[in-house]
Amino acid sequence: MVQTIDSLTSSAKESAQKLGIQKFDIYGSAVEETSVQVDSGEPDQVKASQRSSITVRVWNEENRMGITSTTELDSEGLELALKTAYEASFFGMKEHVPDFSPEATSPLESPVDKVPQASVDILIEKLVDVEKQLLDSHEAIAGVPYNGLAQRDVERFYVNSAGAARHEGGSYASIYLYTKTEQEGKKPRSAGSVKFGKGFEKLDIEGCLKEATEKTISHLNYQKVKSGKYLVVFSPVAFLSLLDSFTNIFNAQNILDRQSLSSPESLGTPIASPLFSFSDDALHPENIAKTTFDGEGTPTRRVPIITDGVLTNFLHSAGTAKRLNAQPTGHANIGAKVTVSPHYYHVFPGQKSDRTLSLDSAENVIFIDELNALHAGVQSLQGSFSLPFDGWLVNKGEQISIDSATVAGDILEVLKSIVYVEPEPEITPDGVCPRIWIEGLSITGE
Repeated sequence: MVQTIDSLTSSAKESAQKLGIQKFDIYGSAVEETSVQVDSGEPDQVKASQRSSITVRVWNEENRMGITSTTELDSEGLELALKTAYEASFFGMKEHVPDFSPEATSPLESPVDKVPQASVDILIEKLVDVEKQLLDSHEAIAGVPYNGLAQRDVERFYVNSAGAARHEGGSYASIYLYTKTEQEGKKPRSAGSVKFGKGFEKLDIEGCLKEATEKTISHLNYQKVKSGKYLVVFSPVAFLSLLDSFTNIFNAQNILDRQSLSSPESLGTPIASPLFSFSDDALHPENIAKTTFDGEGTPTRRVPIITDGVLTNFLHSAGTAKRLNAQPTGHANIGAKVTVSPHYYHVFPGQKSDRTLSLDSAENVIFIDELNALHAGVQSLQGSFSLPFDGWLVNKGEQISIDSATVAGDILEVLKSIVYVEPEPEITPDGVCPRIWIEGLSITGE
């Protein structure tokens, strides 16, 4: 796609000159994806797609900006997009107009490389084999209703009229397995696993199979749990999904829009236990979806968010950074409005704890493996949540699956109630995180 970007840049400059446009930028991506699903040893769905699009922004003589998107990447489509964005610019905002990132031409980390994709027949053969192994692992496992093996190649680029030119590509593969059990006199139970890798060859398929099997079997023996306050242990996946539901705490755009639990004055204040720290790090070596620049061409980087319980930084676009007298952090997304979002979390211990906690010795603790219904059970602007979960009641290492229950709380109180951050991290699709222990969370059982 490098050649395509070179020709696109040249074509964009010619069209802009022809239309009298002095200032513009273009962000685009191309995705090639293949996925398969199986059912009872036979292929169920096979999908393949190729899609590409660009977003064009144009500034007029009054420094008002217009924006448009197109999937037509030839010279005619590009010229029409520039013309449409220029016409739209006269209806654009007059205050806080987005601008080029001051770091759009700064040096980048080494670009991400792509790897060869596996053929569809190999994907189907592997998934059929994994499904059979899962069904054979226990007599109670009656089916694997949700499964999939997919691979994706992604290329991204950014260019502007001031000379910026960015390009990168990446390859990702994923597998998910989700089981269903049938036992006489018992409720159907389900469990699953998801794994990601940099291409099919590096995908931990055996780890996904093992995790889905062990979780499913562990949920066969279940019981109700009494309602009350518990010491709760969050798995890395569960904790990161909760944290990701409240990004408005450290999202500068949300803060400026007054759609946040924080304010500009929150920086430097304690908002969590001093035992807790986390950063957003698009360049983390375990991030298989590593990206070196954002939608404005700003280089990505490691950004400490909470350090020893203290709110240290917000995530910024070029526009929010300018308004809050900060530096862009590489978290901008280009669209009808520039938005800000995190890349990849890295949670780790802050100050040293004066005690060590372990599921092998703890008594009567709730271990939450996965949170459900996040779209409905989170009130992000109030900071509250009430969520059903999959997990276990743990007593000195013995785990008994919980029939059905919900966990409720306030995110700011949760962060301050962290009593232990385990030292050993786990790699998840959303980030690197250890188990997190939180005191006094409300659990409601049936």
